[in-house]
Amino acid sequence: MRSSKRALTTTDITRLEVFSDPQFTPDGTAFTFTSTTINEEKEYESHLFFQKLNEKEANPWTFNASKNNQLRFSPDGKRAVFQSTRSGLSQIWLIHMDGGEPKQLTTFHRGATNPVWAPDGKHIFFSAYLALNDDIHHQKEPTKEEKKEEQKTKQQKPMIVNRLDYKSDARGLHDHTRKQIIMMNVDEGTLKQLTNNGADHEFQDISPDGNAILFTATLNDDADYELTNDLYCLHIQTEEKKKLTNGEGIYFKASFSPDGTKIASFGHEFAYKGASLTELHVFDYETAKRRWLSKDWDIQLGDSMIGDTRLGESESGPVWNEDSTCIFFIATSEGATELYQVSLEGKRQVLYKNDNHVFGFAYDGSTKSFLLGISNPTTPCDFYLLKEDETLIPLTNSNKALLDEVEFQEPEVLSVKTEDDWIVQGWLLRPYGFTEEKKYPTILEIHGGPHAMYGQTFFFEMQLLAAKGYVVLYTNPRGSHGYGQKFVNACREDYGSGDYRDLMAAVDYAVKKYSFIDDQRLGVTGGSYGGFMTNWIIGHTNRFKVAVTQRSISNWLSFYGVSDIGYFFTEWEHGVNLLDDPAKLWALSPLKYAEKIETPLLILHGELDYRCPIEQGEQLFITLKHLKKEVEFIRFPKANHELSRSGKPYMRIERLNHICRWFEKYLA
Repeated sequence: MRSSKRALTTTDITRLEVFSDPQFTPDGTAFTFTSTTINEEKEYESHLFFQKLNEKEANPWTFNASKNNQLRFSPDGKRAVFQSTRSGLSQIWLIHMDGGEPKQLTTFHRGATNPVWAPDGKHIFFSAYLALNDDIHHQKEPTKEEKKEEQKTKQQKPMIVNRLDYKSDARGLHDHTRKQIIMMNVDEGTLKQLTNNGADHEFQDISPDGNAILFTATLNDDADYELTNDLYCLHIQTEEKKKLTNGEGIYFKASFSPDGTKIASFGHEFAYKGASLTELHVFDYETAKRRWLSKDWDIQLGDSMIGDTRLGESESGPVWNEDSTCIFFIATSEGATELYQVSLEGKRQVLYKNDNHVFGFAYDGSTKSFLLGISNPTTPCDFYLLKEDETLIPLTNSNKALLDEVEFQEPEVLSVKTEDDWIVQGWLLRPYGFTEEKKYPTILEIHGGPHAMYGQTFFFEMQLLAAKGYVVLYTNPRGSHGYGQKFVNACREDYGSGDYRDLMAAVDYAVKKYSFIDDQRLGVTGGSYGGFMTNWIIGHTNRFKVAVTQRSISNWLSFYGVSDIGYFFTEWEHGVNLLDDPAKLWALSPLKYAEKIETPLLILHGELDYRCPIEQGEQLFITLKHLKKEVEFIRFPKANHELSRSGKPYMRIERLNHICRWFEKYLA
C-alpha cells in the first residue's frame, strides 16, 4: 500500500534541524542545547535553546543570523558564557539568566573558542590561536575591510614551509599561530595566558579547587615528526607543569574527578596504528600512576558512527559521577552506540542500549539522570531524559513538520558470512513506493575511514537514494569499528583484498535473498576510503553498471606526499612508505587498473580537500578520459573533505543532484 507521505528531495536537506551539545542547568531542572539549521540564504545558523524538563517546548536564546554554541553555565547558574560569530569571528560572550542582551567578552584577532568556567564562578578559560609574540591584552577583531586587506596581502606573499604538518583539511594551510589557553576574570576583564610555546594546546579540564588545568600537547623537540601527544597538569599560580603520560600515545577528553584525586582520559598508544581501539585510563593526580580500566573490553569507546547530518559536537565521555566512584561514556558496538558505566574496579554495565545512535549525553548528579541525544534511521535527532529508574522520557520533537510530510525508510539488518568465516553486518533500505512484484536497481554504499562504522543513524544521502527508487545496501566490512580489535585491524596491509571480498559477499547475499533486486542494475558509491574502494571495485569487476566515486584515493604513490596525513597514514595502513616499496603502493593503487575499468564513472571532488587532495580525482579522470572511457569529473570550489557532511549547503545540494543524475542515467 502506497504511503500518503511524499518522497524525499535533495532540497529537503535545507529543512533539517540538527541538535547537539545537551547541557543540564546547575539545578538540574532544565537543559540547554544547540540547534543548527540552514537559513534562506543557504547558510548555516546555530542557536541556543533553553527548555525546562517538565515542559515540552524549548525557548530560543539567540536569534541573529550567526553561529552560537558551546554554552556553559557558571557554577551558581546565574550566568553563562558561549561562543558566537555575531561580531564576525567566533568570540566569547556573556549572558545573564535574569535577562538582558549578551555582552561580548573577547575581541581576539583570530577569534576565541570553547569557554569553560572555573569553580569560583569568576574566571573562565578559553582557547585562541596566537603567534609567539602576540600581546593578549591588546587584541582587536579586524573589520570586514581589514580582513579582506589581510587576505589580499597574504595572497601576495610566498608561503615559507618548514614543517611536515603545514596543512590540514580542517584549517587549510597553517600559519605561524598555535592554539593557546587563556584565563579571564569575567568581571574585571583581565587576561592571563597560561600556555605560550610553539605548540597547539588543547584544554581538557579545570581541577575542582580551581588551582590547576589539564591540557594535551606535543612538546617534544621532534614534535613535527611525532603523532603522539601528552597529558599535562599545569598549576595556575606557580606555572609548574607536570607530564602525566609517557610520550608514546595520544590522549583526549581528560577530566578531573569531583574529589580532585583522579583523572579519567580516553587514549591509546598506537598498538594497531590508526586502527587501535580507544582505551579508558584513570590517573592518580598526585603520583600519575594509571589504571587501564578498558584493558579486557574489546569495544571501541566513544562515537565512531558515520552520518552526513551531524553538525555540532556532543559529549561522549568520560564523565564522572558525583562521588567520584564511577565513570560514564558512550561506546560503539555492532552498528549502534550505547551509554555505559564503569566502576573504578573495572566493572562495566550498560545504562542504555536500543539499537540506535546515542550521539551525546549529559549527567546530573543531584537526580542521577541523563540527557541523551538519540538518532535513528528515520529520525535525525531528539533529546530524552533517562531517569535513575531507567525510564526514558522524550523531551523534544525535532523536524516534526518534515517527518509528518516525508516518508523515510526503515532499514533491514543483514548478517553476511564471508568465505573466510567473518561475519559482516549490513543494512538494506527498500525504495519509496516499494512493491514485492517489481525489480529494483540497487546501490552499494561504502563508508570512509576505513576505521569507522555505518549503523542505526539518520543518513540523508541513503534516504534520498531510496526515495529515488533504489534499493540501498550498506555494510561494515572488515576494518570497521564496532566489532572488536581483530576486526577493525583486519584490513590493514590488506586493502582491496579481504575488504573487497566482504563487500562482494554482501552484494551476493542481497541478490540471492531479495528477489526484487535487479542484479543487472547495480551501482556503487563511497567517499574517502569508500571512494578508494569504489575505484578498486570497478577496476576488478564489471558487475556494476555505474559508479560514483567521492573524495577518493586513486594513487597511493602521490597520496603519500600530497595528503595532510599521507606521510604517516600510508605506513599505518599499508606497512610501507613511498621509498620503502613503491611497487607495493602502485599495486594497491586503483589508477594502475584504469585500462580494465568499463563502468561509467562520476568523480566528485572538493578543490580544497587536503585529506584526499583533488589531484587524486584529476589523475583518475585524465587517465580514463585519455583511454576514452565513460567518465565525468565534478569539481566543487572552496570545498574540503567534509563537503557531504558540513560543506556549503548549496554545494551539498549540487552534489546530491549530480549523484542522482548519474545513477538515473545508467540505472533507469
